[in-house]
Amino acid sequence: MKKIVTILGARPQFVKAAVLSRIISEKKEIEEVIIHTGQHFDNNMSEVFFTEMEIPKPKYNLNINGLGHGAMTGQMLEKIEEVLLKEKPLAVVIYGDTNSTIAGALAAKKLDIKVVHIEAGLRSFNMQMPEEINRILTDRISDLLLCPTGTAIKNLKKEGFDNLDNNVVESGDIMKDAVSFYSKSSAERSSIISDLDLQNNNFVLATIHRQENTDDLHKLRSIFEGLENINKEIPVVLPLHPRTRNILKNNNLIYNFIMTDPVGYFDMLELLKNCKMVVTDSGGLQKEAFFNKKHCIIAREETEWIELVENGFAKIVGSDKQKMIKAFKEYKNSKADFNINLYGDRVGESIYNNIKSIL
Repeated sequence: MKKIVTILGARPQFVKAAVLSRIISEKKEIEEVIIHTGQHFDNNMSEVFFTEMEIPKPKYNLNINGLGHGAMTGQMLEKIEEVLLKEKPLAVVIYGDTNSTIAGALAAKKLDIKVVHIEAGLRSFNMQMPEEINRILTDRISDLLLCPTGTAIKNLKKEGFDNLDNNVVESGDIMKDAVSFYSKSSAERSSIISDLDLQNNNFVLATIHRQENTDDLHKLRSIFEGLENINKEIPVVLPLHPRTRNILKNNNLIYNFIMTDPVGYFDMLELLKNCKMVVTDSGGLQKEAFFNKKHCIIAREETEWIELVENGFAKIVGSDKQKMIKAFKEYKNSKADFNINLYGDRVGESIYNNIKSIL
């Protein structure tokens, strides 16, 4: 049986991998070996996803975390190479734009193993983002680039990928399949709405975790003051990334809205399904808001998912609390037709067939 290695390290990657792993398991044509780099190591950030979503347990867990970018990426590269030499896969599948992504791509490419990049072609055009560096370099050395949108295809064309020896495909966004599949069971498997005593369509869901926001106290205060202001009108619920929690604690920053520990995927889906709107600096949550027919306020200066902004489903406010409050007021009573197809259909099947074709 032909073998592939899938490399995962961060929470959004577990969600996306669940879709493809399920299809691989059903088809019984490809053997998948999963490496978990350990980049997200907290139980609520990692282990719970494998359990909840019935993702095959990783054969290898590298336990690499809590390091700077150079040390983390270097150690991942070294350890992934050891596994690839042992497993001898025909292809390595990587997701997104994390240190795990670029380490996996480099390790595979230098061993002449084909690299499959899911979520290729995304660009923020902000080179101060570590993720932007990771995704640009990963795309350049990938053999199969599976792009979620037409915008991603255009980005690669502008960078000259028509002249390179690789295969660029618009596959759609695999996150859409995950939301569709798991939404059917999330209500049965999550009690978070009742646990937090929330009312349908009467709270704002927020997540803030990007270093550009958390490591700048001026930005962090402004964002949280904006959320505090919104909370005076409608409850705000914020599952708190461990890094953000530590920064708030260390700087004695106290706010009155609901802050919880990180939540599992089913809890997050229920929060998305029942909230009024979303405020986030996450890339994935912007799309998940759209898939759940919710407006999104983006606490960043740019977005890779520009089609959400262009079609009025999201607004970019950065860390400006006044812009955040204004966007909240504009979206509070507005309605939109979310039935436009921006991200494809049967995406997992498309990705599986494209991977199979290169093995």
